[in-house]
Amino acid sequence: MRIPLYFFLFILLSGCTRIPQPASYAYSEQQKMQAAQHWDILASDVANQINNQLISSDYLDKAVFVKATCGSDAVPCDQGETSQFNEGFRDLLITRLVHFGVPTSIEKKLSDIEVDYKVQVIYHSTSRSSLPPGALTVLTTAVSVLRSVPGEIQAIATAVGLDIFNAAAPSVGHYEVIITTSMVADEKYLFRTSDIYYINDPDFWHYQNTSQGKTIQMVSTGR
Repeated sequence: MRIPLYFFLFILLSGCTRIPQPASYAYSEQQKMQAAQHWDILASDVANQINNQLISSDYLDKAVFVKATCGSDAVPCDQGETSQFNEGFRDLLITRLVHFGVPTSIEKKLSDIEVDYKVQVIYHSTSRSSLPPGALTVLTTAVSVLRSVPGEIQAIATAVGLDIFNAAAPSVGHYEVIITTSMVADEKYLFRTSDIYYINDPDFWHYQNTSQGKTIQMVSTGR
């Protein structure tokens, strides 16, 4: 007895598991840290958020102490262990807190509200670039308009278009940083914020603690 082909295909396909198709996120923008002034902008924003949280929590008379941490909110950096960013950001944050009128202690007191922060360096092994939305549509439309002209001109126009859009799609490099700032009162988080930035590849060591060695690597399997 012959088994109909469609019945065989039905049995074969019924044993296959359907999985979701991979899809990219919608186009968005992410800032890039490239100068000490950018550290100061972040420090000003964080100090403003801390000041607002102290006001809303009715802690106007409470002093804060800014503590740099290395890998854990509870573990301070040892002498010579902290990174250039850690030292610079701490100084800038204290300066901005003082400018906002927030009482800021030089040394930790028992009654102080503790402000600590840490930095995670993330490494992506794959090369990545970002193409603005609509770029491929414009390129395709431009080439289709030239379909009646000789093939040589079409090829040149396509190459020029690709060059233009490759220039408009800058490489984002391999490194990102996550900068998390917390404010702790009575062993509870009173405030916490995390900021993510691209950084230039040669500058990753600005954010890497000297004994940290804990760069998070996002490795592509090629699948």
